[in-house]
Amino acid sequence: MTTTVLTAVRAAMREQGRSLTGGQGHGLTLGVETAVATFISGADLAPTLSLFAELGRTEYREGHRVDALRSILTLGAQTFWAALVERPGPLQPPQLYSTAAALFGYVDALAGAAAEGYLDEQRDAARDWAQVRRRLITLLVQPEPPSEPALAAAAEAANWPLPAQVCAVSVEGTDAEHLARAAGGGAIATVIDGATRLLSTGPLDRALAGRRAAIGPTVPVREARRSYRISRKALELQQAARLPDGVLDCDDVLVPLLLGWEPGVADRLAARALAPLAALSPAARRPLTETLHAWLRCQGQVIPAARALHTHPQTIRYRLRRLRELFGDRLDDPDERLALQLALTAA
Repeated sequence: MTTTVLTAVRAAMREQGRSLTGGQGHGLTLGVETAVATFISGADLAPTLSLFAELGRTEYREGHRVDALRSILTLGAQTFWAALVERPGPLQPPQLYSTAAALFGYVDALAGAAAEGYLDEQRDAARDWAQVRRRLITLLVQPEPPSEPALAAAAEAANWPLPAQVCAVSVEGTDAEHLARAAGGGAIATVIDGATRLLSTGPLDRALAGRRAAIGPTVPVREARRSYRISRKALELQQAARLPDGVLDCDDVLVPLLLGWEPGVADRLAARALAPLAALSPAARRPLTETLHAWLRCQGQVIPAARALHTHPQTIRYRLRRLRELFGDRLDDPDERLALQLALTAA
């Protein structure tokens, strides 16, 4: 019986282009022999299930589909059943029916064990692959630049040819693998501190659509940390409602990024620079603040500032006289003007 089943299984393996002499060929031979012996003898099923789980792992490692082994198992069961039916013996129809049910239930159990082993190996490989990618990204964004040999080895292990330039992207969420696939173009990603960090060389708008994300500047690959730090801070400011939601190009928001980089510094700047306005009532402070901001943005020109505020120029001139009473010569000092404009932007 075992020889008959093995002959059919080996023919199926040849049709699938499998080696009959390699490790998987010997493994399947052992699996068939063990499966037939266990079914006939009624021995404990656990060792045979373990053997087929390992065969499932080997299927994944050798690049076969999980259903390829199942098809071989089904063929083996059919061959076993055909040989059993054709063999003259005392088995009556009721016994044949119960034997058929037991046989195909047995094959389902073996196929299930093989599928479980296949999936276990797939999960282990994915976990290993994720660790390799994480190591590469961590090397590129760590404070101290990695040595050339360490970086080359990490890139080779991750199967990622080092590009000349790269941008780092920080994305809300932890679906790093999905994002890397969606980005395409050789993008790699991992999760660091609760957010996905992605390194890419191509356009990302489509992959990031509908997400809260910050795209760092494109930099030489060995300067990836700079792009990473900028994108990381931008995402933090987005999450704190200090920057707009959606997909954000960090190069478009460098001033807000600069002001928000160190918590409290921009608030301190605003408090000191705008101190002359602090004693006023909110009703008096608001139009003066708006006028000062518009006037500074319009480079000290009254008419453009009036247009920006939809206000009569005489009203702007009146407010400017009041502002000069409060700020004095600071309104004529370039450095003080810069400080005031940054303070108003932060506020």
